[in-house]
Amino acid sequence: MKTFILMGLSLAIMTGCDTLPKRDPDFAPVQPADLRPPAQRNGAIYQSGYDIRLFEDIKTRRVGDVLTVTLNESTKAKKLADATAAKDTNVSVTAPTLFGVASQALLGHDLKTSLAASSSFNGGGTANQSNSLTGDISVTVVEVLPNGNLRVRGEKRVALNDGDEYIRLSGIVRPIDITTANTISSTKIADATIMYKGDGGMNDSSKIGWLARFFLSPIFPF
Repeated sequence: MKTFILMGLSLAIMTGCDTLPKRDPDFAPVQPADLRPPAQRNGAIYQSGYDIRLFEDIKTRRVGDVLTVTLNESTKAKKLADATAAKDTNVSVTAPTLFGVASQALLGHDLKTSLAASSSFNGGGTANQSNSLTGDISVTVVEVLPNGNLRVRGEKRVALNDGDEYIRLSGIVRPIDITTANTISSTKIADATIMYKGDGGMNDSSKIGWLARFFLSPIFPF
């Protein structure tokens, strides 16, 4: 028993020492290409790799370059459903005649019967959802596509007292949409993946428990 207690205390101490937020390899930056100019050769006036572009904006265009994304996400959704169904059924069977004689006279009781069934259904539902995300995040270029578009991805990690917050973004941008300040709006990113999530005590307290989630799931029979 003491062994298990010591192991538990050791794990708790090791967990407490690990204060850095976890990195997601799917949003990690890449190593930029080696852009150092080649060795200078004697006897030449102009050397390749030493050119200076005086009339060109300093925009993101190569692997490893940094791009600032302005988050302007706002979505709203509303759905209303209403369904009504009704069904009535009536079946009537008259008394049969056996050998030309009425069944009531032959058997002493009447064999006629009738059946009636009625069912109805009335259902309705309403769903409203609204989301908003604003802020800035800097990402890096991980690939230059053949058509000139840039594949970017990045992650911002903020460690708080009661947990960690993560903002992760990836997608494809057009160089023409990048402003002179080297920024771009998140609404102009194609195939965008934007995630804002966290962990820790505050995040756990806002989640529904697994048993309550079962009673709210579609597999619950009632």
